[in-house]
Amino acid sequence: MSLVFAGVCSHAPGITGRKEMADPTVRDPLYRAFDRMRAALEATRPDALIVIAAEHFANFFMNNMPAFCVGMADHYEGPIEDEAWLGIQRRRIPGAEALSHGLIQEVMNDVDLAYAQEWKFDHGLMVPLHFLTPRYDLPVVPVNINCQGPPLIPLHRCYALGRALKRACAARAERIALIGTGGISHWPATPDSGRINEAWDRNFLTKLLANNREDLLAYRDDETWREAGQGGFEIRTFISVAGAAEGHTGELWFYAPIPIFAVGCTVAVMNIS
Repeated sequence: MSLVFAGVCSHAPGITGRKEMADPTVRDPLYRAFDRMRAALEATRPDALIVIAAEHFANFFMNNMPAFCVGMADHYEGPIEDEAWLGIQRRRIPGAEALSHGLIQEVMNDVDLAYAQEWKFDHGLMVPLHFLTPRYDLPVVPVNINCQGPPLIPLHRCYALGRALKRACAARAERIALIGTGGISHWPATPDSGRINEAWDRNFLTKLLANNREDLLAYRDDETWREAGQGGFEIRTFISVAGAAEGHTGELWFYAPIPIFAVGCTVAVMNIS
């Protein structure tokens, strides 16, 4: 069975942790877009959900920073952050151990991976799961791309990861959904936090949803740093989804800069069916 769903969304902690501080005229449409994505995902009847995220020094540090890492546990816990700060209660999230093992073995035919049996989920995973799997009953396969500590993996390898995941899913009997989560432009944990480059974001989203590989891989990290901040390196998670959806375009369901959430908030799907 091949992938049955693919999409991308934002994961900023403010989306849940500062919801009362946001303008409801933009916050509520974002939440409705998440609800729409949840309904669309559920309609595909997935057996498991792969979440490609950017982990924020919660588990991996510069003494051991894998470019790619896939979880292979039977369960995970999160959030690792303070529950009140994030606005999400700590809980156990089911994993898909056998599926993870099979995907890892298949992906390693094309892309080198690290893998982990222990993983504390931070907001990069928990915010999307809060909206998309509110019952926390869908098994999750977490995938981390190092978007934090240079040297960062080249974009073409992220696209290749997506391709490899698609091929690995096609070799399985399960129905598998895929989500990539990240920012677009944002400057977290800096004096520029709350700054958003809307023009850059919209230009990137246009290229992402057209899914032209050459356009997506033309981004340079020095330019991204200048125009989209260090948080802009998280385009790697979105580009991986584009690789998994190669040959298909996408549809933007929501985009708006929401400064109190410190990011240009995005919900989009790839038309893979």
